[in-house]
Amino acid sequence: MVDPKVLVGKPVIKGTRIAVEFVIDLLGRGWTMEEILREYNHLTAEDIRACLAYASEILRAEQFHLLPA
Repeated sequence: MVDPKVLVGKPVIKGTRIAVEFVIDLLGRGWTMEEILREYNHLTAEDIRACLAYASEILRAEQFHLLPA
């Protein structure tokens, strides 16, 4: 969910002020889904999977342009 009034428009987990990038960062730092759910008990496993799906979609849509040498 993106709302310019919440976290300056960063994507957040619906109904929270937890940014998708924060959850992805936790996973990247080695946190398990279980650790995240324990620490942020108002989140669900579906919320975390949605964060991963969002990150995947953003990366899939990213375009690269080669510059001439």
